[in-house]
Amino acid sequence: MTSRLLGRCAVTLTLCLTAFGAGPIASAPTVYPTGTTIYEPARTWNGFTVLSPLGIRAVIVIDMNGRVVKRWEGFDLVSGGPARVLPGGIVVAPEGDAMPQHLEASALVAQDFEGRELWRFDRAEPNERGDRPASGARQHHDWQLSTFPGGAYSPQSAPGLAGATWLVLTHSAHDDPAIAQVTLDDDRLIELDPQGRATWQWRAGDHIDDFQFTPAARAAIRRNGKRGGFDWLHLNSAAYVGPNRWFDAGDPRFDPRNVIVSSRSASLIAIVARSGKLVWRLGPDSSASPATKAIGQIIGQHDVTMIPQGLPGAGDLLLFDNGGASGYGDPSPISPDGDSIYQRAGSRVLEIDPVSMKLIWSYSAPTFYSFNISSAQRLPNGNTLIAEGTTGRVFEVTADKRIVWEYVAPPGEGPRASNAVYRAYRIPYSWLPQVPAPRETPVARPDPARFHVPGASRR
Repeated sequence: MTSRLLGRCAVTLTLCLTAFGAGPIASAPTVYPTGTTIYEPARTWNGFTVLSPLGIRAVIVIDMNGRVVKRWEGFDLVSGGPARVLPGGIVVAPEGDAMPQHLEASALVAQDFEGRELWRFDRAEPNERGDRPASGARQHHDWQLSTFPGGAYSPQSAPGLAGATWLVLTHSAHDDPAIAQVTLDDDRLIELDPQGRATWQWRAGDHIDDFQFTPAARAAIRRNGKRGGFDWLHLNSAAYVGPNRWFDAGDPRFDPRNVIVSSRSASLIAIVARSGKLVWRLGPDSSASPATKAIGQIIGQHDVTMIPQGLPGAGDLLLFDNGGASGYGDPSPISPDGDSIYQRAGSRVLEIDPVSMKLIWSYSAPTFYSFNISSAQRLPNGNTLIAEGTTGRVFEVTADKRIVWEYVAPPGEGPRASNAVYRAYRIPYSWLPQVPAPRETPVARPDPARFHVPGASRR
């Protein structure tokens, strides 16, 4: 498996298995539960859950019992993801698919509750270094608002469009022989003022030396650049650091305006300063220090954010450590061409102190595994909302790792059979004032030894 191919397989697990030559598994079950399967209202942080589904061209909001309370049509989360909902029932999400083979969106759009358009970004203008003209926004994987730094609810946040600047993760097509001998689909951050004008940008390839890749990794990147549109770094999240205790204590690396980026292909997390320099880094090799060695190798991670002020663990990093295969280096049994030097068939959610690099909290389980997409969000009661993306499973766990809410998305619609969920976010009921407060009905955890379909034989 190569990390580039895994990175492209964001539509369905079935498509990925087909790409690797795996046939159908005839002995697998054919009936699966969907909807809310576990719900303990007294132990959860109750609210609406915003889903970014990959099998449906829409943004979906559900209540705690899995009922759909709002659906915005016409958005395509496969293209750019994710969808977020702001107070007052405003949705922001990618629209259209400008270049399907690159998994990127033609536009990033904000709409009100009734679907009226409030804001649009649909152009990726060439920069002063001579990028080729591009169609649409070329937005992919992530975007942020300055009023909503990590994109997740905090009681101290009041996100809105008024006066906000936008951080948009885009692709930038250009040639750089120092990286590879093909045209790159390089990752570029663009910051837009409230009028949509670009005021700051950063392109990954211009700072490749800051990543401190080993000579073997640089050679592997060159070796793997065999065709145009080479997505060499594959950033899958970009978030403002946001207000935090580290910067308040005088550490400039954690300037709230700096940006945390996550590279799936390199298994690397970094903070980009406003100067463009990388001022903090974790990976690619997690064995580089005793502290990070204790964390264990991070592989193909997604949704890396700093927990916002006002939440338990504020200032720590929270991320979904996917596992799978990733990393550049010397040829290995995992990937003889030199890609994917790290491998693990299991996922973890990690909370890390970014100063001491100490692992504060983690979640894993024997059957917990999503090799791509996925997300994690800290909730005000200390629980964590986790989207196990490829399975379409979203669940809430307590600090002591008890699952107190679980939801399984139904299959997609039309040609998209996938029930995969790119990310999920919990928001307060008050953020959707147009929707009546829902009924909260407990859902008992089924006992597999006693579960019985009504009317079926018990033998």
